[in-house]
Amino acid sequence: MPRQSITLTEKNDEWLKSQVEETRDYANKSELVNDLIRRARRAEAVNQKLESAENSGFVDQSPADMLKEFKADLKR
Repeated sequence: MPRQSITLTEKNDEWLKSQVEETRDYANKSELVNDLIRRARRAEAVNQKLESAENSGFVDQSPADMLKEFKADLKR
């Protein structure tokens, strides 16, 4: 695995340390950073697919109309 050196702000470093120490889901900050990057990459892929779907012209409704419909459904 390639080794990288990065500089973090003090707040970000403290946050990473607290996540590792408090959640115990990660053995170290590197594991957490890699997981954050994986999640960001997944979100990026999902956003690209959503954008592609929006641009496909498959739906005739405008975003405002869709939002109005979703809000109406939530009230039921």
